Amino acid sequence: MDKSRPETVVGSKSFTAVAVNCAAKAGEYIKMKLGTTGQPDFKYSRQDLVTEADKGTERLIRNLIATHFPHHSFLGEEGVEPGPEASAAALRKAIEAEYLWIVDPIDGTTNFVHGFPFFAVSIALARNGQVIVGVVYDPVRDELFVAERGKGAYIRGKRMKVSAERTLGKSLLASGFPADPAMMRLNAREVSTLAHKARNLRVCGSAALHLAYVAAGRLSGFWEHGLNAWDLAAGSLLVEEAGGRVTSLTGEPFDLRARDVAASNGLIHDELLAALREAE
Repeated sequence: MDKSRPETVVGSKSFTAVAVNCAAKAGEYIKMKLGTTGQPDFKYSRQDLVTEADKGTERLIRNLIATHFPHHSFLGEEGVEPGPEASAAALRKAIEAEYLWIVDPIDGTTNFVHGFPFFAVSIALARNGQVIVGVVYDPVRDELFVAERGKGAYIRGKRMKVSAERTLGKSLLASGFPADPAMMRLNAREVSTLAHKARNLRVCGSAALHLAYVAAGRLSGFWEHGLNAWDLAAGSLLVEEAGGRVTSLTGEPFDLRARDVAASNGLIHDELLAALREAE
C-alpha cells in the first residue's frame, strides 16, 4: 500500500465509496423485500429474529465487497452462529485481519418484520482492529450517515455535530432491549431510572440508527447491553467523528469487543454513566 495515500484508499478504490455503494444497493434490495418476508426464524431468543431478507442482503454486500477487495476479511451477522459466545469467537478469529469489513445487513430486523420504519444497513471497515470507515443507511428515509476516521461525519453531504445539551434533564436519550432475557431486567431498571432523570426516552429498536442519531444531534445519549461488533462498528465511528464519546458502561474507551456501551455528545457522558451505575 502506498503510504502517501490516505488509509481509506487502496490504489484508485475508495473504501468509503465502496461502502456507500454497498449500502445503497442493499437498501434497494431491502425495500423490495419489505412486507414480503413471511414468518421469521428465531436465533438466540424470540426477540432475536432473522429473515431471508437479512441473509440475502448480507450475500449482496459480501459479494460486492469481494469484487473490489477480494483479499479483505468479512464479518457479517448472518454468517455467525447465534449467541454471545459464538459472536465473541467469530470476532476473535477475525479481528487481527489487516482489513475487516463488519456488516449488519438489517439492524432492526424485528422492526423490519413488523413494518415499523426504523431499521438500517450498517457497514464498517476496520484496519488492524480500528474502525476507519463507517456507513449507516436508512432506506426508508433515504438517509445516509458516513464517517471516515479523522475526516468527520456527514449526513446528506453535510457535516454532523453532536447535540449541545449539558445535563440529562435537558437530554433526549435512547436505549434498546437486549435479546438476552436475563439482561432485560437490568435494562428495565435502567430505563426506569433514566426516565426520571432525562427529558425523555426512546426505545426504537436499532442500535446503529440510535448511534447515527447521537452523531446527528437528534439524541444526546444512548446505551444498550448485549450488542455485537456489527451493531456498533459503523455507528461508533459516526459518534466519535461528530464530536461525541463512546465507551463501555464502566467508562473504558470503545473497543470492537465491547458488548455493553454508552454513547453521548460527551457533555452528559459522565452523568449518564453515573445514572446507569445508580440503577445497578
